[in-house]
Amino acid sequence: MSVRDLSAVPETTDADPGLFAATWEKWHLEKDARLASEHGFLAITGLHWLSDEPQAFPGAPGTWTTGPDGVVVELGEGEELVVGGAPVRGRHVFGVIPERGGVDAVWGDTVIEVAKRGGNDVIRPRHPGHPLRVAFSGTPAYAADPRWVVTGRYEAFDEPRPTTVGASVEGLQHVYDAPGRVVFRLDGQELSLTAFNGHAPGSLTLLFTDETSGVTTYAANRNLTVESPGAGGEVVLDFNRATNLPCAYTDFATCPLPPAENRLPVAVEAGERIPHERGPVS
Repeated sequence: MSVRDLSAVPETTDADPGLFAATWEKWHLEKDARLASEHGFLAITGLHWLSDEPQAFPGAPGTWTTGPDGVVVELGEGEELVVGGAPVRGRHVFGVIPERGGVDAVWGDTVIEVAKRGGNDVIRPRHPGHPLRVAFSGTPAYAADPRWVVTGRYEAFDEPRPTTVGASVEGLQHVYDAPGRVVFRLDGQELSLTAFNGHAPGSLTLLFTDETSGVTTYAANRNLTVESPGAGGEVVLDFNRATNLPCAYTDFATCPLPPAENRLPVAVEAGERIPHERGPVS
């Protein structure tokens, strides 16, 4: 199968451009609603790194440590967390948290996220009254345009390639297995992006930057989710659905950066733009 620009978007889109825009708008509003949900990323009030020294943190009860047995909290007199639906008091061992895993502990109307990122145990309190969440007014984005829907092909590697990438937090690194790459044409150029596994089985996630990064779109990264490749490896890339990662809104995220090869030498004027929270968009 040859790689080509998609001159015609799916039939329903061709027949009704208004439907294309309305479908995109519904998707975008739902995405923002998840971001700004009661205990979503905009509710995070701090990112706290655990060590073997007991530490108390703003917005969380008790003192916290980590070690060979994993994360432990020592709750004070009268303090209580709810973990897995059960109340806990005194000393509670969360155990070893897997990389990119996490456990939620409820404290009143706050959720304490206990997680591991880049090999480090962290906690992140999420409070629904956090000003960042309360003031959120939506994410700016380019107007949906069918010309940014392109087809390409997925090329699987012989074996998944462990790929180390940087993070939005200085000094932190993430390692992901890259199962393959996506090849496509845009602005007359053949381009490719290293792909990582997506959240849904068979789906792919593409972390990238382009010539708009740091100008009209967030400088560090954007993400595009691609549905499972077809039988011949065909994939559809809808750059209208290129989204910001949480680090575009808050300094309390540990988002991965794109691999070096995923900087596109074209301006992708589609998808989400720099959030209001990061200042005016050019």
